[in-house]
Order: sequence, then structure tokens, then C-alpha cells
Amino acid sequence: MRWLVVFVPVAVALEHLAPDRHLLIFVASGLAIVPLAGWMGHATEHLATRFGEGIGGLLNATFGNAAELIIAIAALRAGLYEVVKAALAGAIIGNVLLVLGASMLVGGLGRPKQEYNAAAARSQATMLTLAVIALILPAALRATSGVAEESMETLSVLVSVTLLATYALNLVFSLGTHRELFEGEGDASEAEHGEAWSVRRSALVLAASTAAIAWMSEILVGAIEPAAEGLGLNDVFVGVFVVAVLGNAAEHFSAITAAQKDKMDLSLSIAIGSSVQIALFVAPLLVLLSYVMGPHPMDLAFRGGLILSILLSALITGQVSGDGRSDWLRGAQLLAVYLMLGFAFFVLPT
Repeated sequence: MRWLVVFVPVAVALEHLAPDRHLLIFVASGLAIVPLAGWMGHATEHLATRFGEGIGGLLNATFGNAAELIIAIAALRAGLYEVVKAALAGAIIGNVLLVLGASMLVGGLGRPKQEYNAAAARSQATMLTLAVIALILPAALRATSGVAEESMETLSVLVSVTLLATYALNLVFSLGTHRELFEGEGDASEAEHGEAWSVRRSALVLAASTAAIAWMSEILVGAIEPAAEGLGLNDVFVGVFVVAVLGNAAEHFSAITAAQKDKMDLSLSIAIGSSVQIALFVAPLLVLLSYVMGPHPMDLAFRGGLILSILLSALITGQVSGDGRSDWLRGAQLLAVYLMLGFAFFVLPT
């Protein structure tokens, strides 16, 4: 797949020389993300051998979500708040259903089962459930009690600050006071393929690939709406199942690759950890940034269909990942839920 890197200059050239060829720009920038995500995955894997799979997963989720954050900030400036919310919801849903499901399916092929740290998985699932509760409250109040817009904005700020504080406490818990609970069960002392990269080399590759992914993601988002309109797709489907998937290609590739190598602790840390980070850090941060960068403040009141999808995703993730073992059937079950949600959003009117 390394040859796909040729699509990086192709996407840049199309954007400048043929800006009206939206579908070609979309395809080229999307394909360009694939090898860049692969390099990010390799760098993160080598960092995991140095610091442990828990920190490796956190680094991958953080750098992978950097592209999502940059895309969302660009949309904030343009006042496209519904696009931002759809992409955030799609990132949460996609990571816990598509990425985790594909990881369990691919990792389970040829193996009777795979094992991982159940305590770490339950902790991540609990944090995701907490985030879902926080996201449900604004939407429920808007739908049932007709809360004034100013009050909704105040509620969103208070909830956002609480989520950010909770995320900080979660980092202290998982990386500090209770770090031993999040250590992987596998041996991460040596890289599997050749000599392990130094921390400096891994960090440079990770930073460079992240910057390139963010660049390609911005080009992709600029072309996605007109390309989707030409294909007859609705905006919600595009945000949840196209922008979110391509914007988080880094985590997708890394989590599936880790599962294939029987590193399920790293795979779960990437997949569930990325959703937790989107819900507890990226979403509330964007609410606060909207007061500075947007035409008006953004609230946390997601559409009813998006909230329901996030809730269902969190529920099945907690059930599937809580016992410390996985197999290919559990992966297929998660993918089935993701597929059915895709059908539901696809039939929405444009």
C-alpha cells in the first residue's frame, strides 16, 4: 500500500488545477490517507514497545483525532455546526462498532479466542457511557422542555467543562495512580519486525504523518459535500459514515493491524479510547472554541437519531468488551450493528 502515497501530490495538484473535479479530489485525498495512516500505525507500535500498550493506544488516539479536530475547527469557522456534530457522532460510532468490530473479526480469524485486560476495557466502556449521558441531557431537554437557546448554551458550557475535567482525571487514573491496571498482557519489550525505532524517530514519523493526514483531510472535506451531492447522499450520512471514517483512517488501520498481531490491548485502547477522547475531549473543546472561532456558540444538543445511535453503540460495546476475551463472531456482531445504522441513515432524505 505504500505506493498509494503518490496520491498526496495528485490530490494537491487537483485541488489547485482542477478545483471543480470534486469527486476526483475526494478519491485522491481519501486514498492518500491510507499509507499515511500506515506510517502512523508503525510509529505508534514502536512507541508502545517503549512505553506500554496503554500509552501507545493513547498516543494513537490523540494523533489520529488531531485530523478530526482540525476538520471540525475548519467547519466551526464556517458555521457548519450540524456537520461538526454529525462527524463527531460518526467518529464515536465508527470507532466502537466499525474499528473494534473489524479488529475482533480480523484478529479472531484462525484463533479460538483473544484475551486482553478486562479491567482496562471496562474502565474505557464506563467512561464512554458517562459521555453518552452527558450528550443525551442537552438533546433530551431541548426535545421535551423547550429550554431557551441561551440556557442551552450555558448548559453546554457547564457540561463541556465537566467532561474535560473528567477526561483529565481519567488520564491521571490510567497513566498515573492506577497505571498497572492498564498494562497489556502481551510482551511489548521488542518490536516484532526488526530493530525497534528510537523514541525520537517514532515521534518524528508520528508528527509528520499526522500533519500530512490533517492536510489531506482538509482537502477531502472541501470536496466531500459537492461530491456527495452529485452522488445523491444526504448530509447526515456523509458526516457520520464518510467524513468520520476517512478522517479517522489512522486509528482504523492501527487498531486492526494490532489485533491481527494478537495485540488486543493496544487494539481496544485505540478503538474505544479514541471514542472516549472524541466524546470527553474533542466535542467539549469544540463547544468552548466556538465562542472564539465560530459565528455564534455551538451547543451539545445532537439530533435525536445521532444520540440514539451513540447510546446503542455504547451499550453493545460494554457488553461485548467487558469480559477480557474476544472472537471473530463478536466482531461480526459489532459490524452488523454498524451496517444497520448505515442503512438507517442512508434512507434519510437528502
